[in-house]
Amino acid sequence: MTDRLMLLDTASLYFRAFYGVPDSVRSPDGTPVNAVRGLLDIIAKLVTTYEPSDLIACWDDDWRPQWRVDLIPTYKTHRVAEVVPGGSDVEVVPEPLQAQIPVIREALALLDIAVVGRADHEADDVIGTLATRATVPVDIVTGDRDLFQLVDDARDVRVIYTARGMSNLDVVTDATVVAKYGVLPAQYADFATMRGDTSDGLPGVLGVGEKTAASLLATHGDLAGILAAAESGEGIAASARAKILAARDYLAVAPTVVAVVTDLDIAPPASRLRAPDAAARTAAEEFAERWGLGTSMKRALDALTARG
Repeated sequence: MTDRLMLLDTASLYFRAFYGVPDSVRSPDGTPVNAVRGLLDIIAKLVTTYEPSDLIACWDDDWRPQWRVDLIPTYKTHRVAEVVPGGSDVEVVPEPLQAQIPVIREALALLDIAVVGRADHEADDVIGTLATRATVPVDIVTGDRDLFQLVDDARDVRVIYTARGMSNLDVVTDATVVAKYGVLPAQYADFATMRGDTSDGLPGVLGVGEKTAASLLATHGDLAGILAAAESGEGIAASARAKILAARDYLAVAPTVVAVVTDLDIAPPASRLRAPDAAARTAAEEFAERWGLGTSMKRALDALTARG
């Protein structure tokens, strides 16, 4: 077996499963289980297609860390269902999906798939840390393009991008990022900072879109170089200079918000995929029957057995 670590952006995947599988899929007691079944099918497909030796489900212990909000108050504001003073704000999650999250955690445990999160940090930060420290090739599975900043051909770190659906997965490498955005993966965080992202509440630099951001990075290398050019007025068009200088306050804090954390204190979890033994398979099958998961659990078990 060739060693390859697969890191799941778990919330990204269970949200996709929830919206991709009809909500008429329910357990015998009427509880929706469309996200659970969908996620199990996703895992089965990923393991079968990409053949990882190790698999970790990375978790949002805090989907909107306060330290990011302190820097940019609009960060993910539109996704806040309830503000929790002194705690983690409640995210807008459809109730039928919220009810399935504990079932998803139990299903992952029965499959012996490691779940890793960290207080005050998003799954992206867990992924960034584990991918950076990995000594084997890495596949990051996500629908979040912010993780393109981790792509690194030299270390064989790829993103399996789910935005077009599980039937149209894109394997993102250095060449993919360059072809799509005109920047290297190492420049992507600076590119995203300038471009902004309404889905995350990041305003970006007013008047600077993707083409201008890519052009500035091609000329100056990184955001520090762009700011230096704007300050000096050398090697930068007057219009671009004015836009960058007008956004200095934003640019002083946004890179910290956009950059994925890569140095969390995380002990390497036991992540090797193993074929479930008879007892584990029986427990998983009984769980599947109780929750009405149909053949989805069997497909996941069979995929792990073939790879373990």
